[in-house]
Amino acid sequence: MPKTGRIASLYALFAEEWEYRMRNNPLAATSCGDHRFNDRMPEMDEASLADRARHAKAFLARLQEITRSRLPAAHRLNYDLFARDLEMQIKEYEFHLHWMPISRLSGFQIYLPDIILQTPFHSLTDYENYLKRLEGMKTFFEAQITLMRKGLANGYTPSSAALSGVERTVSAHLVLDARQSVFFRPFESIPDSISAEQRARLQQAAEQTVIQSVLPAYRALNQFLVDEYLPGARQDPAAASLPDGLAYYQYCIRRYTTLPLSAAHVHQTGLDEVRRIRSEMQSLLDQSGFQGSLKEFIHFLRTDKRFFVDTPEALMKEVALIMKRMEGELPHLFKTLPRTPFGLRQIPEYLAPNSTSAYYFPASGDGKTAGFYYVNTYDLKSRPLYEYEALSFHEAVPGHHLQLALQFEMNAVPDFRRFSDFTAFIEGWALYAERLGLEIGFYQDIYSNFGRLTFEIWRACRLVVDTGLHAFGWSRQQAIDFMAENSSLSLLNIANEVDRYIAWPGQALAYKIGELKIRQLRQYAETALGERFNVREFHDQILCNGSIPLDLLEEQIHDWVEGVQKQFDPL
Repeated sequence: MPKTGRIASLYALFAEEWEYRMRNNPLAATSCGDHRFNDRMPEMDEASLADRARHAKAFLARLQEITRSRLPAAHRLNYDLFARDLEMQIKEYEFHLHWMPISRLSGFQIYLPDIILQTPFHSLTDYENYLKRLEGMKTFFEAQITLMRKGLANGYTPSSAALSGVERTVSAHLVLDARQSVFFRPFESIPDSISAEQRARLQQAAEQTVIQSVLPAYRALNQFLVDEYLPGARQDPAAASLPDGLAYYQYCIRRYTTLPLSAAHVHQTGLDEVRRIRSEMQSLLDQSGFQGSLKEFIHFLRTDKRFFVDTPEALMKEVALIMKRMEGELPHLFKTLPRTPFGLRQIPEYLAPNSTSAYYFPASGDGKTAGFYYVNTYDLKSRPLYEYEALSFHEAVPGHHLQLALQFEMNAVPDFRRFSDFTAFIEGWALYAERLGLEIGFYQDIYSNFGRLTFEIWRACRLVVDTGLHAFGWSRQQAIDFMAENSSLSLLNIANEVDRYIAWPGQALAYKIGELKIRQLRQYAETALGERFNVREFHDQILCNGSIPLDLLEEQIHDWVEGVQKQFDPL
């Protein structure tokens, strides 16, 4: 049915803003499955960024001209999500986040190599577009360096702890042979549908483009980092040490939790959760028959050889078996499952030393590329097997892959909703998913269940450590000590995690705050509906709108519960 009146105006605004967004961020367009701009890099000069901020404000003003209260409920949700999306774009520009685009764990120097995973390489045009994109990398890097210099001049840099080792993420791409560059890989397997003559021409052009654009870009960035950025970086790890830092950190709390919480409230919530989970860990220790303290048991878990494998291949096989077993149990918990598959990959060698244990890389928005669960096989003595049930349920199914694939498959909503990124929902769901294993027969031995609790307490510790670092003056070592005292994570993982919190203020709060809210909503629904509660229907309601802020999720679940009650008790 065609949309009319204010609804038509609303959807026309959604479409106009999305088109603007895709045109001005060609890399995002590629990842969303829009390949019209695969020959371009984003323009990152200050004038272009200011223009995008002005457009976001203009789109928000036009949205506010539409009377929200006169829209049907489903369209009010679209309205609210669109407003929050625009508000985040505006705020992040006003806090000058574009002046701090990299750290040791994130940034354009890391995500650019992954764009080949979402770029089609089927036709001659596909390859020629990619060559043009590579040609634009030198200018793109130069613009980013200019922004970082402006940040240096105005006191906006990541902390030195967040940058420690960042040069390794750059120097890894400074290969002597252009054909060894990750950016050359698509040209190693050009399809036979392209003539041999054209294949040879493309490979030669790619080699020259890597030499003339890609390598100079990474070389200039490496020199800038070593000569200017690292020596000039902020020493204090706290976001509060930035100009307007306290306001910025309060924004980060709201941005990543989607709730109006204070740093003090989040900190105390973390302490309370740590205390509760430690009590559960002690109960498991008592059941295990281990003779020693909780601290000694954690040391035993970190060091006993029975919990480790010797080769990357062995670790990948263990993870694959866990995932296959979980896939068979999903129908017990879910009414709707995604069509998009996922695969397993090892984290690339150039990222592995500074990376966490695993991460999820989403499927492409056009459905032509699977999602991938990346497992870190570096330093195998830091990868205990008892962690991998919880870790896998978080990163793949029923966690990130299941939720994000369903979201990408929501074809009846505006495009901005298919690719929305409310971290408290996405990460809160994934942490909630870890616990779901208990309901369908996983965590059968004490060590694996203890591993689950160590992952949960890790996320609870984040509430304490992130606020401690950024609002309450904690040192990096103080944060490491707290994590080491309260989790069985390896010291390597703990150090990497703490540096991540320093680099990404507030993001780590999303996991536990989101999980607590979803568990709270489930308890509410179970209590309100009693025998009428159905976990498959509940999960459908949690996931059916994609990623949304927690306060709006609460409204949706309350409306659903009231609807079920009216269905059975109409009077």
